[in-house]
Amino acid sequence: MLGLTITDQFAGTLSDRYKDAEACFEQLTSPYERSYYLGILYERRAKAQLRAGQLAHTLAPNFEKAMECFEAAEKIRPQGNDDAVLRWNRCLRLLQGIPNLPDDKELEPFEVHDTPPL
Repeated sequence: MLGLTITDQFAGTLSDRYKDAEACFEQLTSPYERSYYLGILYERRAKAQLRAGQLAHTLAPNFEKAMECFEAAEKIRPQGNDDAVLRWNRCLRLLQGIPNLPDDKELEPFEVHDTPPL
């Protein structure tokens, strides 16, 4: 499968062919496979960024998107297929193991009325 081959080459840089892999997975006709492989896409992107040394707070969104995809796949999985559940658990363990991952409180959104200190 071309999409998996592309994600195997992710290096955590802007030159990663993320959109090409996503297009491959979006073409899958099985809703289970589409959700499952999109989850792999997000997981591998986050893991590549982790290996590349990107900041901890930039990794969480991709792991969370992967977990959402795996959760959707788990709901429609073929009987006896636990792959999506296992991948969801792996993403959770990776997220929990990221040092210096800020709390939600530390990432409060910037409001329009906020101004820089004088």
